[in-house]
Amino acid sequence: MNSHKKILIVDDEVISLEFFEVMLTKLGFMVEKATDGVEALEKVRRFYPDLIILDNIMPRMSGWECTKILKADPQFREIPIIMLSALDDVKDKVEGFELGVDDYITKPFNFSEVLVRIRALLRNRELFSHIRLGESCLSFAETLSADLRTNLRDFIRSIDALDEAIAQIPPEQDTFSQALQLVRDKSQGVKKQVAELDARIEKTIQEWEHIKKSSPGLQEK
Repeated sequence: MNSHKKILIVDDEVISLEFFEVMLTKLGFMVEKATDGVEALEKVRRFYPDLIILDNIMPRMSGWECTKILKADPQFREIPIIMLSALDDVKDKVEGFELGVDDYITKPFNFSEVLVRIRALLRNRELFSHIRLGESCLSFAETLSADLRTNLRDFIRSIDALDEAIAQIPPEQDTFSQALQLVRDKSQGVKKQVAELDARIEKTIQEWEHIKKSSPGLQEK
């Protein structure tokens, strides 16, 4: 799962930055660094990380301020953020979570614990990405199915109109009568095929509904 996963480390302590860079790079992650919130925002736009480890207390722009900006931007709000802080006060943690951070770790920390949380957040993000993709596919398929059924109904009405027009033509010769009958037969054959296709579409819709009901992540909000 680590292959090509990008992590942005934001901390004004050089030792912390270098530690994370060495440890995470050895584990196969792509790592980028920033020393404050302002630089972090620039790196996010250029690097577009899969996860951000963000220190809270920094010069120029704090981790809270940086989080607030990122979570307000539709392009970046889905990037998970782990907040690092020397503050162990419950109020600070609550404020961080209210701003949108996905996890909160108090310094000093155990790297093994941080790694477990990193992997958990990356798995969740990947799962949610699959769910959103599934929702998009279902939505597109449902829209396509609805359009197809509308076109089929219009087609059936056109065939019915053709049948009515044929019925109003008095057959005067055997050859013409045979031609009319051939057209009627073909018309009925097309109607049958359309009905079979409509039935298959209906079955597909029912299967989609079953999938959505059995998969909570795909249920309509």
